Amino acid sequence: MGASFSACKSDPVGALPLQSNPSLGDLPESCAALILGYLDPPEICKLAKLNRAFRGASWADFIWESKLPSNYQTIVRKVFGDGLENLGKRDVYTRLCQPNSFDDGTKTVWLDKNTGSVCLSISSKGLAITGIDDRRYWNHIQTEESRFCSVAYLQQIWWFEVDGEVEFPFPAGTYSLFFRLQLGRSSQKRFGRRICNTEHVHGWDIKPVRFQLWTSEGHYASSQCFLTEPGKWNYYHVGDFVVENPNASTKIKLSMTQIDCTHTKGGLCLDSVLMYPSEFRERLKHF
Repeated sequence: MGASFSACKSDPVGALPLQSNPSLGDLPESCAALILGYLDPPEICKLAKLNRAFRGASWADFIWESKLPSNYQTIVRKVFGDGLENLGKRDVYTRLCQPNSFDDGTKTVWLDKNTGSVCLSISSKGLAITGIDDRRYWNHIQTEESRFCSVAYLQQIWWFEVDGEVEFPFPAGTYSLFFRLQLGRSSQKRFGRRICNTEHVHGWDIKPVRFQLWTSEGHYASSQCFLTEPGKWNYYHVGDFVVENPNASTKIKLSMTQIDCTHTKGGLCLDSVLMYPSEFRERLKHF
């Protein structure tokens, strides 16, 4: 029995060379590309490190075109003009996942890297704020706590009103709109700890703030609430809107008001307005 087994393992002169077992490295690149097409972008990038076949397949245009929004070409023209014409689809996806500014840097759009969904943010400088040019009421302060590196800080005012609008080719879907606000003035970290001055916070617990949004497709939403939790950035949900036609730009108008002039209010930081796919609402609760 042992002699017979040894004979099977021998490699006599003139015999065919022993065949090695197939491995993932032998997989044709076209087959690897078909596998990658079923994965999410982060998983594609992980498998691209596996071997040469998956690395080459990970650059296939048809894979990344399926991950991009259906109207990505319209979005690219809106944000970059003709600047990405010569890039492959993977590079286009990578560029769109980065924060991309438009409208003189007052707005930023990006794709969620896991899903390819469109997210958009408007800075405080891109909003129409009543009294913003009067230093007795408002100031723009620099801070690392904003993606725009600047927030609008309200010292005190009687008539509080913030309006804004944006026109953008959103892909079809349902989106949620939020204001990112903080009661208290942000300041730099000291000894590794974040410091927030809440000394001048007042008036937000007397009457609720009203939020509203309108879209060019006829959608309207509103909500109202008291502002709470001084010293913490919060996302206040205005409402949801639906985009049905991705081939046309959707115009969105929004507002935040507290115009009861029987009392003043102050000590508020206004960072930005955010528009996320509605399924992301739970994520914002963890910030």
